[in-house]
Amino acid sequence: MLREELGRARQISFKGATNLVTEMDRRAERLIMERLREAFPHHGILAEESGARAGTVPYRWIIDPLDGTTNYAHGFPVFAVGIALEAEGEIILAVAYDPNLEELFVAERGKGALLNGKPIRVSETTQLDQSLLATGFPYTIRESGVTNLPEFAALSLKAQAVRRLGSAILDGAYVAAGRLDGYWELALGSWDMAPTSLLVTEAGGTVTTVRGGVFHLDGPGILATNGKIHQALLEALATARAAPTK
Repeated sequence: MLREELGRARQISFKGATNLVTEMDRRAERLIMERLREAFPHHGILAEESGARAGTVPYRWIIDPLDGTTNYAHGFPVFAVGIALEAEGEIILAVAYDPNLEELFVAERGKGALLNGKPIRVSETTQLDQSLLATGFPYTIRESGVTNLPEFAALSLKAQAVRRLGSAILDGAYVAAGRLDGYWELALGSWDMAPTSLLVTEAGGTVTTVRGGVFHLDGPGILATNGKIHQALLEALATARAAPTK
């Protein structure tokens, strides 16, 4: 549905100055929720657009129906769907789907990570200056002092390159698949981070908060790497964060 509607005129509303939502976000979310309710009527749901719905069993589905809405609204074909299953506070299943490339990333706790049914692993890169990284910027970038711009500038000089795809779900999936060596973001919703947290760890990588603490869906932020550059990236981010602004 998302792929077929890409490039057509959109009904766009704003949750913030740079935070868009289209009718396709809502249509995709309704479709996913309907399927989940049919299959698991007693499970809870946390969805980006419609919020939380309590369940009667300790399972909760976390849904990002269209991650990369700004890309989508402009007809830029880089976006994904993210779904995760949480059981008693632990993510046990994660799915990231790219409709344009028809790539389905799946991870189940303790069973590894797959791309279209084939096992994937994080990269073997050990040096930060040889790493391909990705990041994103908070929707409050125009109003907040926490912009990620100092970190982006610093890592652009320390890494081989830093990409900004516009889809947190794909950033995490690409770390799991070894296409990126690391990914960080300072502020995200639970639905943005939940799939990455399991995909990357099941692919052999490391996931923490952006400050190096134990990862939690409430953040702060996320840092996902192949594990080998994790400490170096943490230190580089801390140095950039502490640098005086000009």
